[in-house]
Amino acid sequence: MTISSVGIGSGLPVTSIVSQLVAIEKLPLQQLQTRAAKFQTQLSLYGTVKSQISALGDAAALLAGASGWNAQKATSSNAAAVGVTVGTTAASAALTVSVQQLAQAQSITSAGIAAGTAAGATGSLSIQLGSWAGAAFTAGATAAVAVTVDATDTVSTIASKINLANAGVTATVLSDGINERLVVRSASTGAAAGFSIAATGGNAALSTFDFTNSTATAPTAAGMFMGQSGLDANLKINGVALTSATNNMTNVIPGVSLQLLQTTTASVDITVANDLAVSQKNIQSFVDAYNALNQTLADATKYTAATKTGGPLQGDSTTLGLQNALRAMLGSSSAGSTFTRLSEAGLERQTDGSLKINQVKLTSAMQNLGNLQSLFTTNNSNPSTNGFGLKVRDFARAMVAFDGQVTSKSAALQGSITRNSKDQDNISARASRVETQLLKQYSALDAQMAQLNGLSSYVTAQLAQWNKSTA
Repeated sequence: MTISSVGIGSGLPVTSIVSQLVAIEKLPLQQLQTRAAKFQTQLSLYGTVKSQISALGDAAALLAGASGWNAQKATSSNAAAVGVTVGTTAASAALTVSVQQLAQAQSITSAGIAAGTAAGATGSLSIQLGSWAGAAFTAGATAAVAVTVDATDTVSTIASKINLANAGVTATVLSDGINERLVVRSASTGAAAGFSIAATGGNAALSTFDFTNSTATAPTAAGMFMGQSGLDANLKINGVALTSATNNMTNVIPGVSLQLLQTTTASVDITVANDLAVSQKNIQSFVDAYNALNQTLADATKYTAATKTGGPLQGDSTTLGLQNALRAMLGSSSAGSTFTRLSEAGLERQTDGSLKINQVKLTSAMQNLGNLQSLFTTNNSNPSTNGFGLKVRDFARAMVAFDGQVTSKSAALQGSITRNSKDQDNISARASRVETQLLKQYSALDAQMAQLNGLSSYVTAQLAQWNKSTA
């Protein structure tokens, strides 16, 4: 006899019984899932901790070297006449600048030509860079560039060809609505960036675009005229006469560049000095990075009495050790400066372990920038007395290194998660096997009970029949 549904033969609630027995087998799974969630939370927290330690190490590294302290700012007493910019190599300095002449580019112009008029002849324009001394032209080292002109070329076409030739000049067309003028200008300023133009091929029609006489100052049919001579800038810096082919003078002194904008009637004072605002910003970034990490560790390890709950890492030895080490380090001393502790420079520890800037103290310390810098940068080859930039930088790097405590802790948590997952899989597999076994056993019981029930019904029927026949 076949039982099609477990429990029919025996009359027992087999499905419910098996389900409850399997649930008992799965009870450890709930604990493992709870632990897995805790491990995952801890791993996520350590990801945050690692990121924040790296940020703290970066902020400390900036203060551990000269770049965190040597930022300079420059000011000009007349920025409209002389601008100033500084780079990373700049040092404090004071300059007095007077500008007698600005650098300018040579510019020449042709006579007016009716708009759309063709050149009328084929030839070329030879453009040679060089310098003018009165009417005399001295060719530069660069070879002349020939620009081919076709008879059908207009002034606009010739300007385009000059620009495509990369001859060290640029060409434009001025138009008054009736006539067009070809304007050619040096691509660079300075007396040595002048140029001449010579029409070749013996075509008189192209002579309109000749420029071989710098003394020509008015348009003629025989050639172009000088609109503006190429000039070098003439100036004095601290009384020393200088010339420059450009108005942007780079590295006048190391890291300092000047922008000559106007000639001057009075000297312009240029001052280059330490930019204290940048140094203070770097200190603030260090404090902010430490406080962010300190808050994360405090929240992760705290115990809330009101709710009787602890943080995800409460009691974790690695986390508590990290927290204590950071706080002890920030409260330690350094040798090599008139300041020995962070608090003396205005970085004061609070009862919750955080740092707070005492602006009055820090402002005063900034006036003694050399010693304030030494508080962070001194290298005594001794981790306990090194400057705080070095201490914190090296500590942070060690924590997040391949074999550092924070990295190792993260790896250990990941290992726990992996093992937990395998344990869950094992319990689920065992519960599945138990369920299969129980269903098999109850199926056999159902079959036996069905047979017994059938036999009982047969015996009962036989007895009933026997009683009738003997009555």
